[in-house]
Amino acid sequence: MDYIEIKGYKSIKEAKVELKPINILIGANGSGKSNFISFFDFLNRVSAQTLREYIGLNGGAERFLYQGSKVTPQISAEISFENHANAYSFTVRGEDDAFIFTKELLWFNDDPYDSTSYKLEASIKTAPGFRAKYIREHLNGFKKYHFHETGKNSPFTQMSNVQNGSYTFYEDGRNLASFLHHIKQNDFIIYNRIVKTIQSVAPYFSDFFLQANEEGHIRLQWQDKYSSTIYGASDLSDGTIRFIALSALFLQPRLRKSIIIDEPELGLHPFAITKLAGMIKSAAERGSQVIVATQSSDLVNHFEAEDIITVDQVDGHTEFKRLQKEELAVWLEDYSIGDLWQRNIIEGGQP
Repeated sequence: MDYIEIKGYKSIKEAKVELKPINILIGANGSGKSNFISFFDFLNRVSAQTLREYIGLNGGAERFLYQGSKVTPQISAEISFENHANAYSFTVRGEDDAFIFTKELLWFNDDPYDSTSYKLEASIKTAPGFRAKYIREHLNGFKKYHFHETGKNSPFTQMSNVQNGSYTFYEDGRNLASFLHHIKQNDFIIYNRIVKTIQSVAPYFSDFFLQANEEGHIRLQWQDKYSSTIYGASDLSDGTIRFIALSALFLQPRLRKSIIIDEPELGLHPFAITKLAGMIKSAAERGSQVIVATQSSDLVNHFEAEDIITVDQVDGHTEFKRLQKEELAVWLEDYSIGDLWQRNIIEGGQP
C-alpha cells in the first residue's frame, strides 16, 4: 500500500496515512490505534462480500460512523497500491443498521472503472478484469492478527485439520499446529529456524510434537529438553505461546503482502520483544508491509523515527503523524525513541 485515506469511520473523521514497509502506531489508550487497525477487518469484509454480517454482529452501522449517523451519514475510503498505479475507493451510506455502496471505483493509472452497485455488498469480489483481480488479492490479504487469548480454552488449544489448516495462518492462531506441521513437511529449514527462535526465548523448549490422529486432526503439543513428557499448549506461559504464534507468523515461508497486528508485545519478556522487532524487520525486508499498534516503549526502541506513526485524539477525532528523524536529531544523540516517547518529548502519541 502507498497510502490509505479514511473518512467517517469510528473515531477517524478524516485521515490520510502514508504507509511504508514498517508502520508502528503509538498513542494513548482511546487515541484510535485499534480503530485504524480494525479498518483492515472492515476492508477484508468488503472484499469477501460479508460486510452486512460483520456490521450486524458488531452493533450495526451506527457503531461504525464517526459520532453516529446524525453527524456522519457515510464512510469513504481510498487505498493506493504499487506506487499509485492501482487504487480502490468506495463510499458506503448507513441505512437501517447496514451499509449501501453508493460509490465503488477500481483505478489503474488514474483511469477509474465504476463498479457501483447500490447494494448491501461490494461488487469487487465479482468485478471483471485484471485490475479487479489485482485489487482483490490485496484486500483479501488484510487480516488483523491477535494472539491475546491464551487460556485453557483458547484457540491455541483446539484441534485443527492437517490439510485445511495448512494453507494460511488464521488470525487468532487456532490452526497453529497444522500450519507448523505443513512447514515442517515442506520447508524444514524454515521450520528449524522457527524452533531455534523459540528456543532463544524459552531455552527449555526442545521441539513440537506434531502428530495427526486417524481423522487428520492435530493439536499443538511439544516437548522440553529435560523429559520425554508430551505437553500441550496450556502448559506454556501466555508470553511463550504468543511468541510461538508470532514466530510462525513472521518467519513463515510465504509471507502475506501485509501483516497487521494489534499489541503483539503483550506478555513478552524484554528479550522476546527484541526478537519480535528483529522478525518484524526481517518480514519487511522480505517484502511484507507490517502495520503494528503498540503500547511498548521497549518495542519502539528498536525502530527508526520514520517507522513510527503517532496517534492522538484531538477535539474528538483521531489524527496521525509520522515522525521525522531530522526533527529529533539532537535528542536522538542521547536518547532512544522509546525514551523520548515516555518523557513526552515526542510531539503526539503520548502514552
